[in-house]
Amino acid sequence: MDGVVAASADATRDEIKIMNVYIWDMDETLILLKSLLDGSYAGAFDGLKDHDKSVDIGKRWENLILELCDEHFFYEEIENYNEPFLSAVKEYDDGKDLTTYDFEADCFSSPYDDLNKRKLAYRHRAIGEKYTKGLEKILDHHMIKVWNDLYSATDKYTDGWLSSAHKLLEEAMGKSTAESTSQHSSINCIVTSGSLIPSLAKCLLYRLDDVVAFENVYSSWEVGKLQCFKWIKERYDGPNVRFCAIGDGHEECTAAQIMKWPFVKIEFHPDAPHRFPG
Repeated sequence: MDGVVAASADATRDEIKIMNVYIWDMDETLILLKSLLDGSYAGAFDGLKDHDKSVDIGKRWENLILELCDEHFFYEEIENYNEPFLSAVKEYDDGKDLTTYDFEADCFSSPYDDLNKRKLAYRHRAIGEKYTKGLEKILDHHMIKVWNDLYSATDKYTDGWLSSAHKLLEEAMGKSTAESTSQHSSINCIVTSGSLIPSLAKCLLYRLDDVVAFENVYSSWEVGKLQCFKWIKERYDGPNVRFCAIGDGHEECTAAQIMKWPFVKIEFHPDAPHRFPG
């Protein structure tokens, strides 16, 4: 009998699934933009990187992000109604079929009442659907080439920062390692200080959409990173769930300390111990 009980206990332990939840900062961690625009990335290399090229690449990204937001993500209409995540106003969504819905004619505007929250929820749902489909289904051939060329030029200029970040997120999910077993599952979340819609556009443009679902992108713009961390903990918490935060700033480091989560600091200086690639 003791042998049967022991065997049963071992089987139960084998079936226990560990979930790893990785909470990533976006800017200057998974992607580079601000440091390219202000030249601080090039400055860290003591003249080995072309400063003007850095600024030019940053401006091209800035323009591409804004174009995607304005042309496809309703940004001009909803930029003043930033929510911390796409499902934040889901309770107002009545599930209406949006196939033939005329977003231009629904008069979305202030005041921010229940009716307009429903219109915002429709837009959030449409954005989520576009995110899931991917940019290849949204952009025309010319813009896809512009995007691909800019991604390649940026990755080359930054010594593979973007592709290395993507690979690391793949590995975090267990896509390319032994972690991909029945005993482990992993989820990537992004908590960014940027507003939500441009952050979702960045995920698509920087090719993170296959390793970060739109439901897992959080904007701490108004609520702070600690609040976003608490939401993620509430959403995924359990006896076999492990959390880890990764970023370059003080806010996410402090929030991780309060949550008692391990924190990994990312820096772009070439001599830094934690940087991409690496």
